Amino acid sequence: MNKTSGSTREKILRSAEQLIYQNGIHAMGMDLLVKTSGVARKSIYHHFASKEEVASAALSVRDEQWMAWFRSASDQGNTPQDRILNMFTALKSWFESEGFRGCAFINTAGETGNPDDTVRQIAKTHKQKLLDYALELSKEMNVAHPEALARQLLILIEGAITASYVMGSGSAADDARDIAKMLLEQVS
Repeated sequence: MNKTSGSTREKILRSAEQLIYQNGIHAMGMDLLVKTSGVARKSIYHHFASKEEVASAALSVRDEQWMAWFRSASDQGNTPQDRILNMFTALKSWFESEGFRGCAFINTAGETGNPDDTVRQIAKTHKQKLLDYALELSKEMNVAHPEALARQLLILIEGAITASYVMGSGSAADDARDIAKMLLEQVS
């Protein structure tokens, strides 16, 4: 693929991801994608067979980028406990960022009724990656039940994201961090 083709694909995906995050999959029409990306409809269909394929690819890219950011921000701590607590510090900075609209994966999964839909599967994969990361850190702590701790941390993460978006306050990350601290004290 030549450089122009790659950058065209990237423009499409960047625009699609922004439109999906701002308005949802159903609101991301091809006319709007053409307008915001500056890419002709024919070129979009050269790279993607359908709107669903564009949405799936855009969400997959978002998953990779978001997880890389989240891990990097969380991994700043010296101990597994520090890294676990840093997850909530990272979330707070995200919650307070301009344009925060909650979790793109939960939002888009809610648009599909079919649990086997590609978008729902991408959301499930994203959440599994979050759980796997929490499990990785839990295992590093050498706790008796790292799987249980990881599931509890995932619930705190997801609850903080939802509460912050719905209630409009970054303090949900602080509250979740406080609960995580109590959990870590219990298992240490």
